[in-house]
Amino acid sequence: MNKLIRLSTVPLSLNILLKGQLSFLNNFFNIIAVSGNGPDLNVVAEREGVLVYSIEMERKISPFKDVVSLVKLYFYFRNERPFIVHSITPKAGLLSMIAAKLAGVPIRMHTFTGLIFPSKTGILQKILIAMDKLLCLCATNIYPEGEGVKKDLMRYNITKKELKVIGNGNINGINKHHFNPELYTSADRIRERKKLGIQNNDFVFIFVGRLVGDKGINEMIQAFKNLSNENDSVKLILVGPFEPHFDPLQQETVQEIKANESIISVGFQEDVRPYFAISDCLVFPSYREGFPNVVMQAGAMGLPSIVTDINGCNEIIIDGKNGIIIPAKSYKAILEAMKKIFNEHDFRNLLKNCAREMIVSRYEQDVVWEALLLEYKKLETNVS
Repeated sequence: MNKLIRLSTVPLSLNILLKGQLSFLNNFFNIIAVSGNGPDLNVVAEREGVLVYSIEMERKISPFKDVVSLVKLYFYFRNERPFIVHSITPKAGLLSMIAAKLAGVPIRMHTFTGLIFPSKTGILQKILIAMDKLLCLCATNIYPEGEGVKKDLMRYNITKKELKVIGNGNINGINKHHFNPELYTSADRIRERKKLGIQNNDFVFIFVGRLVGDKGINEMIQAFKNLSNENDSVKLILVGPFEPHFDPLQQETVQEIKANESIISVGFQEDVRPYFAISDCLVFPSYREGFPNVVMQAGAMGLPSIVTDINGCNEIIIDGKNGIIIPAKSYKAILEAMKKIFNEHDFRNLLKNCAREMIVSRYEQDVVWEALLLEYKKLETNVS
């Protein structure tokens, strides 16, 4: 079997974004997972049954460290001689595509799971665009995770190469058996709510993700503050870590999270399903995404979603069918959508009844994995 190296900048991406996929692919290729070091890399090795290797890569622009990582990747590829190198995050993509080209790797694939530059301006945007153009120049095959990402790559003229979305989009699909509301009984929900001090008749909004500015947290907390002042039966669960050194929240936002008794912050959770199971609606007001797993997971768990009109979100959610689509960066739009979901019982039930089927029918995990395997096999045949 040919050797296939999958890369991400940090091991958390391999652990969370590619869960189960590497094990599946290991039946057809000799898979090696490469990223920076950390406990998540050990989890990947044990759960997926694949070889792992650690090469540190900085998420931020760091010229000296980037060159060191590039050199390490080059010699690693020269030594391992993989047939395919496939990266999924920005810095790992840039460095591995350059290193793989220099090392003579035949197939060099990168999946754009999201684009940073459209939300930036000035010299930083120009630098990020140049980096993505260089990445694409060195890659042999480019895969946007969804149609929105594809349109942005074309609009900014990032590459002239073919841009192919695999399946209906998304990097790993959804495991409908794992994300299934029927796994939780009414007694389970009552017990989980009680643990968090949530009453049975409370209405629960939930956010899952990093607690940073570009996830729309500042606007969401401002909107929820208004809503909770009017209704003491609404709650907001925040599932995810604060990242004060990376796009930190406004100080007043942090203070409101700490002071508002209706906001329950539980930090990073390995298993988010219990929190979806006790919630009524996902709020995901991000500024930019590729193809957010959280929105698919919530839908598979039977939740309607409030999302912003950005890449991925506006493909997963159809406005008025399985959720509400609103403009980004508007706390008023978030507030109006939350009020609508909270107050309009029939409308909420309509969205809820469609939520799971609209996810499972389009993003079943087995279909995504088979589509990716088919792409690998086709490229393997063409190059061989």
